[in-house]
Amino acid sequence: MSSSYESKKAKHESTSTNPNWLELPRDITLNILQRLGAVQILMNARNVCPDWWNICKDPVTWRQIHMLDLLPYVKLTSYGGVYIDFLAKLCKYAVDLSCGHLEEIYICEFGTDHLLQHIADRASNLRCIRLYGCKLISDEGWCEFVKKFSMLEEIHILNSVLSRKSLEVIGQNCPLLKSLTFNGKWYEKPSKWDAEASIIAKTMPKLTYLDIYGNALTVVGLFSILDACPLLESLNIQGCSNLKVGASLLEILYNRIKDLRDKEFFSDAYDTGYDSGSEWVRVMMNEYREHVETSEDEVEGEGEDA
Repeated sequence: MSSSYESKKAKHESTSTNPNWLELPRDITLNILQRLGAVQILMNARNVCPDWWNICKDPVTWRQIHMLDLLPYVKLTSYGGVYIDFLAKLCKYAVDLSCGHLEEIYICEFGTDHLLQHIADRASNLRCIRLYGCKLISDEGWCEFVKKFSMLEEIHILNSVLSRKSLEVIGQNCPLLKSLTFNGKWYEKPSKWDAEASIIAKTMPKLTYLDIYGNALTVVGLFSILDACPLLESLNIQGCSNLKVGASLLEILYNRIKDLRDKEFFSDAYDTGYDSGSEWVRVMMNEYREHVETSEDEVEGEGEDA
């Protein structure tokens, strides 16, 4: 009698502490699987049972494809190696499974022009793309890709080799863009320091988030962005070494931007109370205003001549 009781008790405790994951409602199972990432789903989770296999074939599962947590795979080989090819094939397969439902994709280091073309041909509903360290993607490949996605709202490109040309094409083809990260090549002559800032100011008025870590822009370029992007709430200007400013300008920025990341280069000036001079800030602002007015006058003059 005692033995039977103990057996039932042990069985009950085992059931209560180890629930049957296969009995979870489909929507909860889907929610859990989507948190695993594409590689984990394709290589492991979908093989657990027929039910999970079917869920993993559902296009809804692939509205988001996250393949950023793959450094252990990528670091095993150099670019062009077997793991790079393997991850690219997995990504293509996941895109195919989405059947046009893909809205968001994150890619780490294994991205190529060919992979972008594959996505472009199968993901017309894409709204967000994040590329990290994809140095095999060229300006030409990116430009051909982004021209097909006028509905993109978020573009995040970090540690790439893309140039100003790619940024310009983004501005020309993505009128709904709200969130931008662009950490590309910023080795420019002084005369070009504000070129990227000018592109952003002229073509991306709806931005609410901007990360231009390490950009070569100056105060003139910074104010052009602030003037042209009234909805901007989050700004990362860490590593922008040409922004030689002090506490006065920082105060302007903190009053204007809710989420400002600047401390890497400005911490000394801000923390010690050093001020490069409010008069200097006013001079720089006036210089920018005069630059804008001159440009507008030149445009009007050209119109009258015509």
